[in-house]
Amino acid sequence: MKKILKILFADDDLKYALLLKKYLEQEGYEVAYVGNGAMALEQYKREKPDLVLLDINMPELNGFEVAERIRGIDQHVLIFFLSDRSDKSDRLKGFSLKGNDYIAKPFYPEELIARIRERFALSLNESTSAELFRFGKTEFNFNTNELRCGNQKTLITSRQAELLVLLSRNLNMAVSREILLTAVWGNDSYANSLALNVQISYLRKAIKIDESVSIVSLSKKGYMLRG
Repeated sequence: MKKILKILFADDDLKYALLLKKYLEQEGYEVAYVGNGAMALEQYKREKPDLVLLDINMPELNGFEVAERIRGIDQHVLIFFLSDRSDKSDRLKGFSLKGNDYIAKPFYPEELIARIRERFALSLNESTSAELFRFGKTEFNFNTNELRCGNQKTLITSRQAELLVLLSRNLNMAVSREILLTAVWGNDSYANSLALNVQISYLRKAIKIDESVSIVSLSKKGYMLRG
């Protein structure tokens, strides 16, 4: 029997929020809705959801503040930002707070559903945790920093694991250097940019246990885990 996904949805636009809530429930999700950031934080503590959908411009606590406080106590719950603030700085801020996705309004509900399904494909269809990723012939366990391919295994550092999580969650898709730098190091300074180059080179060596996967550099776009 498949697990029913629990979603906490926080947005102060009541009319819009209730329509989206209804759509999500029609797709089979359990949705708890609140209208401001402070209520979102309290509801999170009570509900322990699988996914948190956060608008950014909310009263009392904004979406970024809510995400920061949640990440202070929970590094694993998935967080999606839903916002009409689509500037690069806002997107980078969202990823720097360990947000898992950032969807600019307006968007089609079907797009949100597709992204939810993609993120939870493993946990909904297999008895595995959200911290176990598969690409090519490799299994990557974020909890243990371990890569396994057949009878071979290798360990990577925690920083390399954080980079690999972002690449794994966007398998066969480009992830910009800015997002990687801000999410893992906190900013895209020159020194951190050099550190990223070094860590990517180490990751490339680590994944050589599986010849079917690679980390590709994309000019002006960043990196892509291909597998």
